[in-house]
Amino acid sequence: MKIALDVMGTDYGPKELVLGAVQAVREFDCQVVLVGEEKTIRNLLKEYGADNDGRLTVHAATEVIGMHEHPAIAVKTKKDASIVVASGLLRNKECDALVSSGSTGAAVAAALLCLGRIKGIERPSIATPIPSLTGTTVVLDSGAKVDAKPEHMVQSAIMGSVYAETMFNMKNPRVGLLNIGEEETKGNEQALATYPLLKEAKGINFIGNVEGRDINKGTVDVVVCDGFVGNVVLKFAEGLASAIMTLIKEAILSGGIMAKVGGFLITPALKTLKKRLDAAEYGGALLLGVRAPFIICHGSSKAKAIKNAIGVAIKCIDEEVVTQIGKKVASQKIMIDEV
Repeated sequence: MKIALDVMGTDYGPKELVLGAVQAVREFDCQVVLVGEEKTIRNLLKEYGADNDGRLTVHAATEVIGMHEHPAIAVKTKKDASIVVASGLLRNKECDALVSSGSTGAAVAAALLCLGRIKGIERPSIATPIPSLTGTTVVLDSGAKVDAKPEHMVQSAIMGSVYAETMFNMKNPRVGLLNIGEEETKGNEQALATYPLLKEAKGINFIGNVEGRDINKGTVDVVVCDGFVGNVVLKFAEGLASAIMTLIKEAILSGGIMAKVGGFLITPALKTLKKRLDAAEYGGALLLGVRAPFIICHGSSKAKAIKNAIGVAIKCIDEEVVTQIGKKVASQKIMIDEV
């Protein structure tokens, strides 16, 4: 099992990504192809004592796509950009999956141009797992495309259901449309147009409109929205989780001797909570709808997140998520054509 890792164009540079790859091959016993500036990568491998590990190989790429660049134009013009080269390795089946924490727009553009869409899917969608009281809620789209037509959201619901079933072992996952109220008549034009299509769609367990609080309550398994709303939800959830842990720590430290003693006694529970809320534990989000496993991470991902993203890629391969989505979409072809 061989994973391509784009190590360029991130907030922390190649250092954290190469370290994450080193940790991944040691934990998962996989192979990782590090794509980027060759000299830098080899120096980092030597620094981490992994320069002689045959599971880690280097594939040179001389260009980088920055966060400020227009994604589609940059992907078309920078043929030797790391994300383009890595996508080429995936397209040519030299690798089985790809992990990137560079520009999300560039990653989506490269996936579409180099890999193409699954037949029957018009727009890809990023599926992001968010912790809930009952386990995990999958939110999509969380940033592949800021706007979405109602039919695209139906396709996201189909893909999200397969993703939840295969990656999280959810049986007949409950699908909800993110809205400002539960009533069928609530919402903007997009929500009002999408609701009846999801209601009529076969092959998914649509439970109606859900509100933002339902994501964390665990009353729904798959939440569908456009990429603009989904990305806002994702960033808010991550920020809130971090704020909660900080507030708990501050309350303990400022609460006197009894609070400190209590804090010491509940330290194991707090560590468990922190791990559950930590976005790095989930690693990365799968780009659904393209013809190979393509994992997208935050630009601020550190080694732990990269290691876990590679773990997600491995599970996607093992569970044949892309194949399962293709089968599900094919079985729903009439419904998709109709919407």
